[in-house]
Amino acid sequence: MPIIAVIIPAHNEALSIGKVVAEIPNAWVNEIIVVDNASTDATAAIAMAEGARVEYEPESGYGAACLRGIVKAKELGADVIVFMDGDHSDYAEEIPLLLDPILKNESDFVIGSRALGVAEEGALTPQQRYGNQLACFLMRHLLGVHYTDLGPFRAITMTALDKIGMTDRNYGWTVEMQIKAHKKGLHVKEVPVRYRKRIGKSKISGTVKGVVMAGYKIIFTILKHAFK
Repeated sequence: MPIIAVIIPAHNEALSIGKVVAEIPNAWVNEIIVVDNASTDATAAIAMAEGARVEYEPESGYGAACLRGIVKAKELGADVIVFMDGDHSDYAEEIPLLLDPILKNESDFVIGSRALGVAEEGALTPQQRYGNQLACFLMRHLLGVHYTDLGPFRAITMTALDKIGMTDRNYGWTVEMQIKAHKKGLHVKEVPVRYRKRIGKSKISGTVKGVVMAGYKIIFTILKHAFK
């Protein structure tokens, strides 16, 4: 059986991280890696108390935290990685939905689509919905790839990750992965997932600065790859 690791980037998620780690189905997962991304609260201590490995990434940025987690996952011999958020918005019990196509050798990369699934009322802000729709529209028309979401809940083989060569260290992480997967000819699948209101305030969609910076970086990343 392949070794499966879950990577959870987390910045000040003390209110939620314990729930997230505790709900991960141990029958499917070998390693849980929480990347403490410059937290100033008890995120790391709570994650460790629930049995997760904790890595530290002092550079603020979602991509930076994910990259740190990948390094650790490689050290542990992981064959497949699941990425999920630490705010309890993703349903950890749906991890098997992401892993099943990979374990059956049907896909290299599986994206949990909130657009195809059911999002709890208020879980996605209007700016998140619009941003996802715009990004998917641009990718479809400029790159010829059909996605419905840029959801953070996703699974990918380590072999596919190595082919992609991820570099983004902040807001462009999810879209970079999806564009490069298409360009590298990987077998990609979207599966419907549920989505609920996060615990605490979003560091991106919950602030004007976060919304503007994320929107700019996502569009910039799409245009960069479209005209490369």
